[in-house]
Amino acid sequence: MKNLLILIVAIALYLHFYPNDEVTKFYNDKKTFLLEGFAAFSDTKVRLKSEKIYTDLQSDLAKFSEEEVAHLKELTSSRDKVKEFYFNICQTDQRDVIFHINNEAKVCSTIARYVSMF
Repeated sequence: MKNLLILIVAIALYLHFYPNDEVTKFYNDKKTFLLEGFAAFSDTKVRLKSEKIYTDLQSDLAKFSEEEVAHLKELTSSRDKVKEFYFNICQTDQRDVIFHINNEAKVCSTIARYVSMF
């Protein structure tokens, strides 16, 4: 046990005074991964449930085509997809190729009501 402790301290001292780029990159990648995991696990803020967008648009779905409804279901399957759609489509001049322009405007305006909850 004592030898193992000495070995760990020796490796730590070596890496501290003679850093290796590959080891440092590996360490930083794993540290970032763990911190993001803990942040997602311990998130206490009020967040948007992505299904809320779909339920808010439920009354307008008669005006949507079957392909648009399927795309909307896929879009509202996760909060990250809703956020990505909002910032890539709604906040830019880029158009979504599946939604009709009026339906896209409805989806964007519905998402805009919940932007503060991203």
